[in-house]
Amino acid sequence: PQTITSIMRLKERLNDAGYGRLWRSEHGYILRLGNAGEAFFSADRSSNVVGATAHWLLEVDEAQDVDKEKFAKEFRPMGSSTNATTVLFGTAWDDRTLLEETKQLNLELERKDGVRRHFQYDWQEVAKYNPDYLRYVEAERQRLGESHPLFQTQYCLRPLSGGGRFLSAMQRALLAGSHLRLPGPRTGETYVAAVDVAGEAEAAQDAALRAIEPCRDSTVITIARLDFARGDPVTHEPAIDIVEHYWRTGASHVELHGQLVALLREKWRCKRVVVDATGVGEGLASFLSAALGRSVVVPFKFTAQSKSALGFGLLAAINGARLRMYAGDDSAEYREFRRQMELARSNYRANQTMNFYVDAAEGHDDFLMSLALLVEAARYRLRQARGREHQPETVGKG
Repeated sequence: PQTITSIMRLKERLNDAGYGRLWRSEHGYILRLGNAGEAFFSADRSSNVVGATAHWLLEVDEAQDVDKEKFAKEFRPMGSSTNATTVLFGTAWDDRTLLEETKQLNLELERKDGVRRHFQYDWQEVAKYNPDYLRYVEAERQRLGESHPLFQTQYCLRPLSGGGRFLSAMQRALLAGSHLRLPGPRTGETYVAAVDVAGEAEAAQDAALRAIEPCRDSTVITIARLDFARGDPVTHEPAIDIVEHYWRTGASHVELHGQLVALLREKWRCKRVVVDATGVGEGLASFLSAALGRSVVVPFKFTAQSKSALGFGLLAAINGARLRMYAGDDSAEYREFRRQMELARSNYRANQTMNFYVDAAEGHDDFLMSLALLVEAARYRLRQARGREHQPETVGKG
């Protein structure tokens, strides 16, 4: 798709410049104007690009997503026989990308000979010339928080470290709330829930094993109330106050189904429930959909892409001070929640996705995943009654 987009842009620019009847297309990926030509190649790892020659210029767009080995073996040699100028375009991601490594090399060369090779324009520079962009980015900063990975990379052009703690001390402080844990729902409040499902093999173990192996995977149910008055004024997403945790180890999925129906439908009357439907969780999610209704239950399947989006959403909720944990009560659930938030790690991939987790050597991340699913569950909108004023009928008598 990026290749096609680039070809379309060049065609539009040629047409705008009055060359609409003069340029011609060859083989679907080459555009020519007189003796000049430009060829477009995909940088996907599976593409076959060996053999082309760059005479004057070799451009690499979205260079932060291009595989370093493919560039070195297949693209860089294209300009070798002509010593063609090579230009890499893109936005920052992490410190291991082709773009960032080339940037650091150019900066080192600049320090040696004073010749400028690196050109960088962050959002503040662009905003000087585009007031609409300024308003947009300021809204994004409010929505995501300035420390959010996407804001730091896409707008500030600051690369992320290759891996480290998922939540900073500041973010964990923002997550800490002062409201009390609730034993049950309050009249007039809206509740949602998230369920991170343990594997069937883990669930089959006896609950007493937690005392011996506290890291054993469990099903974690997180309940939260939504506060629309304290929500984000830009996105209108509500504030999320965690009010209860249920930690189930040793229950089979058949047992869990009955417990979850009792908790989510009968007790808390949750308006939206997001359930981990990955692998063995798919069956439990299906049973819950039948019991609670498809309009209430949202099955969520973890993939590299969906989990990354979930992590970014969680960070945005924390940075925006929309997500808060109940006040510390020294319960086993509270202690485990805090432990997982402190141990959580993240790493960033070259395709601008991330992974977040607790290292298996340090425990499980069921509370962390349930928290991330909770932010997804909070994408609930209050229904507003609609109607029209009723005019009384009149009957005339003659």
